[in-house]
Amino acid sequence: MPYPISILGLGGGDLNQLPLGLYRELKDAETIFVRTLDHPVMKQLMDEGMEVQSFDSIYESHDHFSRVYEEIVNHLLTESKKGPILYAVPGHPLVAESTIQKLIQLEKNGDIELNILGGSSFLDPMFTALKVDPIDGFQLLDGTNLRRDEIDIRKHVIIAQVYDSMIASEVKLTLMEKLPDDYEVTVVTAAGSKGESLQMIPLFELDRVTNISNLTAIYVPPVQEEELLFHEFHKLREVIATLRGPNGCPWDKKQTHESLKSYLLEEAYEVLDAIDEGNEDHLAEELGDVLLQVMLHGQIGEDEGYFQVEDIIRHLTEKMVRRHPHVFGDSDANNSDEVIKQWEEIKKQEKGAVQGNVSPSILSGIPKHLPSLLRALKIQKKAAKVGFDWGEEAPMWMKLQEEIAEWLHEIRAGNQNSAANELGDILFAFVNLARFHQIDPEEALRQTNDKFIRRFQYIEKTLAQQGKNLEEQSLEVLDHLWDEAKLYERRERRET
Repeated sequence: MPYPISILGLGGGDLNQLPLGLYRELKDAETIFVRTLDHPVMKQLMDEGMEVQSFDSIYESHDHFSRVYEEIVNHLLTESKKGPILYAVPGHPLVAESTIQKLIQLEKNGDIELNILGGSSFLDPMFTALKVDPIDGFQLLDGTNLRRDEIDIRKHVIIAQVYDSMIASEVKLTLMEKLPDDYEVTVVTAAGSKGESLQMIPLFELDRVTNISNLTAIYVPPVQEEELLFHEFHKLREVIATLRGPNGCPWDKKQTHESLKSYLLEEAYEVLDAIDEGNEDHLAEELGDVLLQVMLHGQIGEDEGYFQVEDIIRHLTEKMVRRHPHVFGDSDANNSDEVIKQWEEIKKQEKGAVQGNVSPSILSGIPKHLPSLLRALKIQKKAAKVGFDWGEEAPMWMKLQEEIAEWLHEIRAGNQNSAANELGDILFAFVNLARFHQIDPEEALRQTNDKFIRRFQYIEKTLAQQGKNLEEQSLEVLDHLWDEAKLYERRERRET
């Protein structure tokens, strides 16, 4: 078993801030191992003749901090086999010190024995320098591993371990994903010491500060302007709750799941239009309208006591993880076909594959409110998976001709209802042909609708320019302009 490792914190400032007891521990140690010499206390201790061994050289031999910390810990373990050692780190040992956390984990595993002597954290002098009361709520984050979604801009945010301009640049870019470029932040260096420095600068200048060191931390004050919170999910939820609340909007308050059904469909189609336009700003706006529908349904569920928005998110997250075992588990799926097959198999298992001796229909689960062409396509795809499908095109054409003959028979007989059913059979047969040629019939018909609108609008525009009334024109005139529109489209395509 290795000898004990004593761990001591050097505080955030100079020797005057170091407690007397810790100073005596340092004086009594034969050799002091320190993570870095870049600390005010270390220069003063070495001036007093203390023997110090630092790990600064390790930082220069690795590209990633995780490897640096791992090598430091390994070196400490080797030294502890020779005798008791003292390891000193900046600040408090338990505040933003990765090497200490690695050592603690080894102690939990029974590999070493630690003696944490304490130290003063940089947080107290930081709060004093900034005149901030932490009771208002604050976050302490690691500048070397800063994640956008972990930052709560409603609280006081202190970002430690901003050692150099490179880390400062990464911190700046991450903060700029949530805050305006000119948002004022404070660069605090050596808080509480004689060399204490506070610089208030706009965010975009963060990586231009010249006096950044391992005693530097960044302070981000809480956002006060409500508009700066509009991109935050919690703010959206708050707005929706207010709209549905006692003093909210009369229209929003009276909505139900049933009354919102048509709006969800409408917004989904507007998203498709935005995608076809290729306008990313418009797409973002329309996706927001779809999200609004989700949030309204979530708030209605919460108001009625059935579910919350968190339940929607949890169900979705669980499903995505469960249905992607090739990403989040140990399953193999090397191409999209294998992924789809695996997805369908997992869906079967989720829906309870077999209940007693009765299996659920393979066609169950296809939404009845889908557009009819799209629903027909999904029905045929499901049936094809169990072999209920023609493997070649000729029988499909024969079936189509058969359905057309039956439709014509019912039309001539004057059987309106039967004719409608037979026309449905014709469309279903066309969907089969489209699927065989890997054409989405819903998308094909949508393109044709758009094409008709464009050509018809060309006719309207041409007649308007000629001062003529659309309703007064003969079919021959309109057909001629239609052909003109087709030629115009062809020229446009050639030119582009």
